[in-house]
Amino acid sequence: MAAEIVNPRSDSGTDGAQEPFDPAFALHRGGKMAISATVPLRDKDDLSLAYTPGVAKVCTAIAEQPELVHDYTWKSQVVAVVTDGTAVLGLGDIGPEASLPVMEGKAILFKQFGGVDAVPIALATTDADEIVETVVRLAPSFGGVNLEDISAPRCFEIERKLQERLDIPVFHDDQHGTAVVTLAALRNAAKLTDRGLGDLRAVISGAGAAGVAIAKFLLEAGLGDVAVTDRKGIVSRDRDDLNPVKRELAEITNKAGLTGSLEDALAGADVFIGVSGGTVPEAAVASMAPNAFVFAMANPNPEVHPDVAHKYAAVVATGRSDYPNQINNVLAFPGIFAGALQVRASRITEGMKIAAANAIADVVGDQLAADCVIPSPFDERVAPAVANAVAAAARAEGVARR
Repeated sequence: MAAEIVNPRSDSGTDGAQEPFDPAFALHRGGKMAISATVPLRDKDDLSLAYTPGVAKVCTAIAEQPELVHDYTWKSQVVAVVTDGTAVLGLGDIGPEASLPVMEGKAILFKQFGGVDAVPIALATTDADEIVETVVRLAPSFGGVNLEDISAPRCFEIERKLQERLDIPVFHDDQHGTAVVTLAALRNAAKLTDRGLGDLRAVISGAGAAGVAIAKFLLEAGLGDVAVTDRKGIVSRDRDDLNPVKRELAEITNKAGLTGSLEDALAGADVFIGVSGGTVPEAAVASMAPNAFVFAMANPNPEVHPDVAHKYAAVVATGRSDYPNQINNVLAFPGIFAGALQVRASRITEGMKIAAANAIADVVGDQLAADCVIPSPFDERVAPAVANAVAAAARAEGVARR
């Protein structure tokens, strides 16, 4: 059944009744972004500098010294936001055109929170190799590539191949942005309860892009153990129905050798991380270890309602803005790209991501409390702190080019 379109202009219907005003449609009319000039075009002198003949001097200089493109164009401060529309928010495979409002939204978040220009690019193909080839051909115009809302497991292959072929940062935010902010929140939750990451056993519900990336990243950061679950239960070595991504995951996770369901995994667990939707029974939450953490990040309905989670958990976080401790990617990706572009990094390393997570966690400072383990997305200290930390890590790891 087609979605009902509510007229934002409140025109009268055929029966004379007025349709309700919908502010979402009103805000989106004409799109949410535009390109504006940064130089004046007041007269022929301005035109001769901004375009012909003056522009020819700059083109010739770049042709002779290609690295000058970073100084004399916007390349070093612009990101391509690329999607194929196959995994858009909680809407699924809705296609490239329908994904554009989300991609525009991502672009204005880049600008608002990180001072980074971004261009939405929705591709009319779902073939992994075609996406890679298209982005490679577009890459001369951009300083970085943010992959967005591309379904798993293709997203892993696409990111890997682009990272191999391009010398600019390629970052799948659904994976790594989520993982960075999750680690930041987990670090502070552990600090609040006088524990280290190595003391914790986590359970992740969801073995898609976010779940896989979070598991790998938390282990890289020193988490004690993590079990990942999908619709069929715990991802473990004894299963014969795993795709290559999950088989790899089974080799590095679940040190405890657990088998069975999500509920089985949660018994005695210190951390629940939800990135799958669905509902976790209250009894399973009650079976977790004392002072547990529940990060139920599905939107709009968390896997565990905060009211239920608070009965048993020391720290509760969601993906929603109307509850404390919102785990929101906007805390990560604007600053990560700002820092990477600032030093013209050739890629984004694990060390740069860990530096970003630490910077986000540190912003909380003395405000650390059960309802404040992560800063607000509107905290103006976040993006600069992340950018500085990422730039420093890029230099330390040898991927910075200035």
